[in-house]
Amino acid sequence: MTRLRDLLQRYRPAGTPGAAARPGVPADRAAELDAELGPVLALLAEAEQEAERIRIEARAEAAGIRARAAGQAENFRVEAKDRAATVRARTAARARAKAAPDGEQLVAAVRERSEQTRARAAARMPRLVDRAVASALAVLKEAVP
Repeated sequence: MTRLRDLLQRYRPAGTPGAAARPGVPADRAAELDAELGPVLALLAEAEQEAERIRIEARAEAAGIRARAAGQAENFRVEAKDRAATVRARTAARARAKAAPDGEQLVAAVRERSEQTRARAAARMPRLVDRAVASALAVLKEAVP
C-alpha cells in the first residue's frame, strides 16, 4: 500500500532553481531500501534458518538428556529403596541382638520376683485363711441365736 509520504516524494523538486539540471526522476525509497538491504537481509535469513536448526537440535538433545536423567533417577530410587530395606533389616537385627541380653536379664528378674511373690503368698496364706474362717464363723454366730 502506498503511503502518502511516498506519493508526495514523486512530486519533489528535481533541483534548485538556477542553472539547468537533469530532469528529476521520482524517488522510489522502497526500491532503494530493497536494493541496499536485500543482500544483508538474505544473509540474515540464512542465519535465522541456521539458528532455527540449532534450536531444533538443542530441543531434541535436551529431551534426550531429560529422558536419560529420568531413567537414572528411577534407577537411583529403586536402588535406594532396596538399600533402605537392607539397612532397615540389618539395623533391626543389630537392635535385637543388642537387646537380647537385656531381655534375658529382664525375664530372669521377672521370674525371680514372681517366685518371691509366690513365697510371700504361701507364707501369708495360713494366717489369711484363719482370719477369713474366723470372720465367717463370727457372722454365722450372730445370725444364729
